[in-house]
Formats: sequence, structure tokens, C-alpha cells
Amino acid sequence: MAASKTVTVRQTASPLRRAKDQRATLAGLGLNKIGRTRVLEDTPSIRGMIAKVAHMIEVVD
Repeated sequence: MAASKTVTVRQTASPLRRAKDQRATLAGLGLNKIGRTRVLEDTPSIRGMIAKVAHMIEVVD
């Protein structure tokens, strides 16, 4: 079985005063506080979510 690729993201900004869809996207990524880090499967849907809130997170590899 091949190992699935992952991507690590860290939240760098607050979702306060942001659009509801951006807050929901952060929650969907499993982020809710500045400094939180998550390891996620690297799929096109996750990449789209990362692109949507790229100004509030950073990709750590």
C-alpha cells in the first residue's frame, strides 16, 4: 500500500472579522486558534480550502 501524501498547515491569523465562509473553511481544516497545526491528506479539495484561506494560514513542510 502506497503512503498517502500529507500537507501540514499552521494557522497564523485570527478568523475574527472575516467572512463566515472563511471561518467555516478554517473549521473544516481543523483549525480554530492561532498557532494550531494540522497534518491533512493532500487532496484537491484540501488544496482548494488552503487556497481560500491562504492569508490566514501557512503551509509547513
